[in-house]
Amino acid sequence: MPVTFGELSTLTTPLSVARLCAWFLSCLTFSLASVEPQSGQTAFFTFCMVTWCLFFVLTFLVVVIHFIQFHNLLPLSWKNLTATVAALGALMTFSASLAFAWTLRNHFDAKGIAASVSSCLTSLAYVAELQLIRLQSDGHQRGYMASVPGLLKVLQVFGGIIGLVLLSISVKEEDIWRTCVLGVTYSVCLLPSIGTVLVMLMDCAARSPVPFDRLLASFSLLGLIMYTVGTVVCFTQALGDSKNRLVIMSETVMASITLLAYTVDLAFSLKLLCERN
Repeated sequence: MPVTFGELSTLTTPLSVARLCAWFLSCLTFSLASVEPQSGQTAFFTFCMVTWCLFFVLTFLVVVIHFIQFHNLLPLSWKNLTATVAALGALMTFSASLAFAWTLRNHFDAKGIAASVSSCLTSLAYVAELQLIRLQSDGHQRGYMASVPGLLKVLQVFGGIIGLVLLSISVKEEDIWRTCVLGVTYSVCLLPSIGTVLVMLMDCAARSPVPFDRLLASFSLLGLIMYTVGTVVCFTQALGDSKNRLVIMSETVMASITLLAYTVDLAFSLKLLCERN
């Protein structure tokens, strides 16, 4: 199929406007966030800048590819790709808003506050985009990643990424056992979740050598078990560590949310298996 340029009217649809807003606001955010991070806050600052720049690029590519109608030639599921970028963008930019506000807690300035507000607005723009994708009814079939199970997979990926970032900040030599347990938990659970998202983006579920629905249920059960252990470890450490209490409590909350995502995902997977049997 030849590549054809879309009309300018395609950029004025509600969905395109939401994407353009997210793109503009992410650009504005990392342009404003040029303050020097405090000592010990470099990791948070780096995470924020990487998040804003990454989703600025991804959103720009989505807008351009949609406008030139190049997505018809991509070996990817476009509806799943756009839903994944929007969902992950909403979660990551919101977490970046909180992380950047934390870096400014002792030296608030106008540019820093504006960057935090702009980051929150970017997150809202991604939420609006995702909602518009989920509400499409003009002959578009909603992709798996825009469904509840798909969004739970995105939340699992997000939880693993944030968990690893927080773990890298709170790691201490005397807590090597905690680092190992949590590092293994986040990594082992993150890889299958990323793999599942990639399979859905490439429409390869039907080519799986094993029943894919049973594979998803197995991944959810593994995540449920490992994150239960990880949450208990985080909570125990938070009670005894007063120096890094906020970071570890944030890690505990994130582990709990991810645990809930795996629990609900397992319930959906078991329901699907029962219906098919």
